Parts: sequence; C-alpha cells; structure tokens
Amino acid sequence: MHTTMLRRAALVFALAATPASAITPRFEISFSRAAHAGPITGRLVLFLSKTNQAEPRLLLQPRGPAIFAIDIDQLKPDQPAIVDEKALGFPFNLNDLPPGDYYAQAVINVYEQVHRADGKTIWVHLNDGRVEFFNNAVGNVYSDVVPVKISANGTFKLNITKVIPDNPPPQDTEWVKHIKIQVPSLTKWWGRPISVWAHVLLPKGYAEHPTTYYPSVYTLGHGQTPLSFSTNPPRQPNAVSPVTGLESGYATYQQWNGDNYPRMIAITLEQQTPYFPDSYSVNSANNGPYGDAIVNEVIPEIEKRFRIIAKPYARNLEGASTSGWQSLALQLQHPDFFGGAWIFQPDPIDFTRYGQVNIYTDTNAFRLPTGPFTTLERPFQRTTDGQTVITMRELSRFEAVLGSKGRSSYQLEAWEAIYGPVSADGYPVPLWDKLTGSIDKTTAKYMRDNGYDLRQYADTSWSKIGSKLVGKLHFSSGDMDDYWLNLAVYKFEDFLKTTKDPHYEGDFIYGRPMKGHSWHYATWAEFMKKVGASIKAAAPAGENTSLWHY
Repeated sequence: MHTTMLRRAALVFALAATPASAITPRFEISFSRAAHAGPITGRLVLFLSKTNQAEPRLLLQPRGPAIFAIDIDQLKPDQPAIVDEKALGFPFNLNDLPPGDYYAQAVINVYEQVHRADGKTIWVHLNDGRVEFFNNAVGNVYSDVVPVKISANGTFKLNITKVIPDNPPPQDTEWVKHIKIQVPSLTKWWGRPISVWAHVLLPKGYAEHPTTYYPSVYTLGHGQTPLSFSTNPPRQPNAVSPVTGLESGYATYQQWNGDNYPRMIAITLEQQTPYFPDSYSVNSANNGPYGDAIVNEVIPEIEKRFRIIAKPYARNLEGASTSGWQSLALQLQHPDFFGGAWIFQPDPIDFTRYGQVNIYTDTNAFRLPTGPFTTLERPFQRTTDGQTVITMRELSRFEAVLGSKGRSSYQLEAWEAIYGPVSADGYPVPLWDKLTGSIDKTTAKYMRDNGYDLRQYADTSWSKIGSKLVGKLHFSSGDMDDYWLNLAVYKFEDFLKTTKDPHYEGDFIYGRPMKGHSWHYATWAEFMKKVGASIKAAAPAGENTSLWHY
C-alpha cells in the first residue's frame, strides 16, 4: 500500500476511535407503586433505539437498540435509580453515545431471593418453567416509550408504570396436549416450586385405539408444539425452505394425519432456569439436578399420563443446537434409558472447539494471536458465506450488560451456569472475564472433569458405555454452521473412528455447500419416518408393532 494511503488510513482510524461527543446524558428512572408495591432487587436496563416501529425492549438483540444497565438493591417505589456514564453499556457507555434523537424505554428484571439446598442464598428471576426472556417475562415492569433528544448534558426522567401480565397457559387441542409437572427434586433444590412443561403431540388414531401403547420421540426444542405441528394452512403454498430444509407445520400435519405413517408420540419440554430458557437436561452445580429430574421424574410422569411404551428401545431423542447437545448428553449419560439420539448441529460437544476457542490452551477468548505483535478478533457468529456477524468480545459485553453475576440468561453465560462451578457468593463462575476475555483455567478444568465436554466424557467412559451406544448415535451439521459448531462434530467423528471394544463410528451427515446453523437434512415428515423405522427395527422379538402403521 502507498505511504500516503497508509497515512490516510491511520487518520481515518484515529477519527473513528475518537468518541463522537463529550456529552454525558443522565437518566433518572423510577417505578410507581401501582407497577410494584414494594422494593425491587433486580437488573434495570435502559433501551435507546433509533426507531419507533416497535417498543425498544421488543427489539433486543446485539444488533438492536443500545442498552445500559445497573443492578438495583431494594429500590423503593418512586425512588430514582441513576443510569449515567458509570452504567455498563453496549455497544458503548453513555458518554460515547452520539448526539441525536432516540426513543427511550426502561425495563426492570425483577429478582426474588431463593435459599438453595446447597446452602447458597441468591437473587434471580424465576418463573413457572415456561420459556421467556426478561424483556417479556411475566411480572417484570417497564416504562412507556419516551422520545429524547441527546444534544447536550442533561437529565431525562422515565417512570415505570406497566407490568408484563401473566401468560395464559396453552390450550389443549385434539392433537397437542400440554401438562405442567411440578418436580419434587428441583423444588427441593431451589426452595420454591419448580415446574417443567411437556407438550405432547398424539398420533393419528390415539383415541380410537385405547389399548395401544406407542413409542416416543423427545424433540427437545424450546417451543410449545413438537415438529412445529399446525392444522392451519399457511398463507403461502407449502414449500420446503431452502435454508432449513423443513416444511411448514401444516405439511407436517398432513403427513402425520396420513395413511401408512409411523404412529409415535412426540414430546417437547419447556424447562426454563434462572440462567437460560433451557436446563440442557443435565445435573448442574448452579441449576440443580435437572438430568436426574428429567429421567427419574418428568419422563415417568409423562409415560404415566399417556400411553407410551416405557422401554428404552421406544424412547428416542431429537434436538438441534441447544437440544442437539442435550440429546447427546442424555444418551451418553443414560445409555440404558434411551434407544437413540438424533443430534443436529449441537452446541459445542468438544471444548477444544468452543466456537473458535480452545478453552484448555487459549489464554484469551477475544484475541487470536497471529504473530509476535498482531492479533485477530475472534468471531462468534458468521453468515454462510463467512462474514462475521458478531465477535466474541461483543457478545460477552452484551451479556455483561444484561445481567451481572452470570444472570444475563443469554448463551455464553448459560453454558457457564450449566457446565461450571458455583462461586463463593452462590452465582456461576465465569469461564472468562466478559470485558477482557481472560480465560479461567480452573473453570475450564472443572467443565472437563465433570463431564460437560461430551467428547472427553465419551472417550473416558467408553469402556462402560460404548457397548450400550452402538447403533444409537446419529449426527448432522451444516459445513458453514453460523457458530462453527460443525468443528466439534468433526472432532467427535474423529474420536468414534478410534473406538475399540466396541468399535462404533456412529452416523454423520454434513450439509454442503454453505449450509448454516438451521439446516436439516430431511423434512420433518421424512425424518420421522426414519426414526419410526429405526424404533421398529429395534423392537424386541414378539413386540406387536402392527398398530404403529395403519
């Protein structure tokens, strides 16, 4: 590059790095007694949006409104809390906010004090088990949207007067039934009622064959309807998505209700925790005994209420992303309980490929050294043509704003709560500092030694579990997964190729070219036929399977 061009580039960089203004706005935010009668301990989040097309709180994402947050401790009604340059912000703090017109809104994530069975007393947001995020969580409070003009130092006042109302429970239909299960072991652990919701999709003819029992498939997504099942025709003609490979929920229904289709019961679970919309169905020092609860309490209760074959060969698992990791973990940890796991683009199953980070050898999650004096920013998400969407540094800061002490309820801190140890004050220990990226090797070692690195767990446990897994592990991933999750799947495949006594390589399908995180290799209708055939083939001799196809 020509010397003059280099100088110009350096000047442009220096100008870009200079704060847009020296303005330091200040916000005084209070809540009315009508919104919340008593003091609140929680997280106060201020949203500043450039658009009024929707409430700023409903646009929350790393590429959405600017956010600024503080913890509040027993804040009283009408008592102002101050959000200023000392508040942590994303993508920058308030004193770096460019002048201009904004739309402001405040939300308080209301915490409750819980006394856990491990002796820790902490403040977190808990609910009835249904999936929700703090910006629309029942009982949280928020303000109207107020236009503000940032042009000079000044104080703006916001009054929180609204409460997010209770969500009516989902209604049963002919096909889908919803049950709420209060779980004794989790209730004991948290010192207050904890529930898991099960959403159960029944097969055709279930009511007409009252003595028939059916195989089950746990499709471990976060939603209230397995397989996106819907009896409502779509507005657009039925078509398979070129991105996901999936059909509409109505097309699934047409197959499910058709002749010569496998008759199974599909179940999805909602198991919100204080740290994420899913527990990952494993025992955790921070979340409690969710793994034991799902296997010993939740699934037996579902099998008791519905006519489900309560035998391992008839219980299969399916999941993508979070649920992909969860499906593999359940199958590995309970190899005698489940008959197969269908694992789509799982969250990192080998922590040497924790996205782009090797948590055991890397010292910093944000920076990738490329030379003695140079580094690159580690990406967290990309497009299918390789463009970075968000970096690890950006996502870490975003989560730090949403909640202190691991309470963001977002992705990185979800993993830390599920896989990591408990700190002295009762909250999850961070794997890395959210503002510097420095990795805590003690936490990394804890995650590995306690079985959350699933490739490592499978390797060290193979002599005990390998013979129980043959024929049960089915993997798939896109070659351009948005979060590089395919890299850990490759590592798991490499491991299975080395297995002995028994040797079992599993099944692996990769989407090429340029298939991303949401890609599936088959439609739901095609996939469920494959699962049904697998279950039927695994049925013991003499098992009457005739009514599974009629």
